[in-house]
Amino acid sequence: MASPTLNEHILYEPDEKPPFLFTLGLSFQTIMGMLAAVAAFVAITVRMGDQPDSYMSWATFAAFAVSGTVMVLHSLRIWRLGAGYTLTTGPSSAFILICATALLEGGPALMSSLIIVSTVFQLMLTARLSLLRRFITPTVAGTTLVLVAASAMFAVFGTLSDTVAGAPAGAAPIAGVLTLAVALGLRLYAPPSWQQWTPLIALGIGGVAATVLGLYDFQGVIEAPLVGVPEYAWPGFDFSLNAAFWALLPGFVIVNLVASINGVGEGIAVQRVSWRRPRAMDFRVIQGALNAVGLGNVFAAFLGTVPVAVYPANAPRTVLTGVAARRLGAIGGIMLVGMSLLPKVMEFLAAIPSPVLVGYLTVVLGLMFVEGMRTVFQDGLDARKAAVVGVSFWIGMGFQYDLIFPDLLTGTWATLLGNGVTTGSVVVILLTLMVELPANRRRRLRVSLDSNSMPEIDEFARSFAADLGWSEDSTDRLRSVGEETLSSLLMSVSEEDSDGRSLTVTAHVSDGAVELEFLAASHGENLEDRMAYISEQTEIPSEQDVSFRLLRHYASSVQHRKYHDIDIVTVRVEGG
Repeated sequence: MASPTLNEHILYEPDEKPPFLFTLGLSFQTIMGMLAAVAAFVAITVRMGDQPDSYMSWATFAAFAVSGTVMVLHSLRIWRLGAGYTLTTGPSSAFILICATALLEGGPALMSSLIIVSTVFQLMLTARLSLLRRFITPTVAGTTLVLVAASAMFAVFGTLSDTVAGAPAGAAPIAGVLTLAVALGLRLYAPPSWQQWTPLIALGIGGVAATVLGLYDFQGVIEAPLVGVPEYAWPGFDFSLNAAFWALLPGFVIVNLVASINGVGEGIAVQRVSWRRPRAMDFRVIQGALNAVGLGNVFAAFLGTVPVAVYPANAPRTVLTGVAARRLGAIGGIMLVGMSLLPKVMEFLAAIPSPVLVGYLTVVLGLMFVEGMRTVFQDGLDARKAAVVGVSFWIGMGFQYDLIFPDLLTGTWATLLGNGVTTGSVVVILLTLMVELPANRRRRLRVSLDSNSMPEIDEFARSFAADLGWSEDSTDRLRSVGEETLSSLLMSVSEEDSDGRSLTVTAHVSDGAVELEFLAASHGENLEDRMAYISEQTEIPSEQDVSFRLLRHYASSVQHRKYHDIDIVTVRVEGG
């Protein structure tokens, strides 16, 4: 294993404190890049959901307040809440269609109820995040993103006719095309330092054009007070458990899980670039981030607004600025909460004309579609995976637009199957399980986490190699890996931590090599960090370092993932 490359661009690590005025300026820059996106996602969701202007004002205020609160939680990292890094958070385009459908079917009360229940599922899985590595595969996550983007795009185009009465006939197309051209031009030709400002620039230029063309309605901005909270009668929750609730719940759960998967990716990326000396991934950081988002969505449900998710581009922003200090997110979050208390600003953002929003979202949802396909392709595309993705997508689209037996599916069945994201996602999960489970059978051994288990692990490795017909040298290498991994785990925890704890060892074949997976309930140091450290040592190694060096020698790769409830060490061994 090669020693990690230093991130020399980092001026301030997460634990360091840059000067206050410097932090204040960067924090303002960070939230300015996301203001327009937050407002756009809320506005288009509310308009697609056919809700009144009073609710639009409240939903925008509440979304900004929740987004800012979660950003503060990320930075503070209280107990298991927050990542300890600066992570921008706000309403996500992935939720637009499913939330708009809930608003149409039962208003804010139904949407809030669905957010609460789906968030409970998300928090339960976050507590056992290690399970998601098997449950939500790249094929499932990618196909769901494609379904969300395709379904939402058709619905978003339907809001183009929502314009101010008396506006010129060609005003809407001009404003929409101009916004689309600016957003697309920035994505195609602008340097990375400018691309993070795409929402603000595109919606800003589109908004100016819409004002000139008479599409912007400033009446709400004029009437709104300078400081305060919008008046709104909280509708409560709707737990009547009717057909609409059960039809939309799977969609909320699935989209929530996919948003969590994207959050995992952001958590990994921001950890990689935030330290001068890169560290192994700490999945407890990611669990903290997802817990903070989950708590934020509980707040969102009680306030009657749309759910939030971790925004992309946190890692590129850190690379561009060289500042990973967590206080950046704390101050930025406080700014967002403060801005939510300025009704004139909220009304101005909420009044962005629909053609401008559609022009911007055309690029956003197009990128989401491609990101979904990239996720599907990241591990290669074979004939089975192509069939799974293709069939799932077209079944989802068929049900979304009433193209599959519309005369037979009526009443409750039409409600249950009418959401393409839900139907397509269920199909891709079932098909993936049918393909993956028989092809990837695992042999399992459960022992106690102590040195007395060494003979059982050795016999487990020897037997597995024998079944594969491996040579004596390859078998000895696999057995040695089992021995040294157990030794390394035992040395990374104290005797009190390992006492009474269990160790589960699984083995399976992957591309001609054997992967041994050790699942232990331990809380010691990360083996990857330890192995990187000893690779740079020049002095005589200590006795404790010998197992780490041997493990690095015998294994072709070692990955150690630390969660709050479990440690997972995956060791890959080449043989034949």
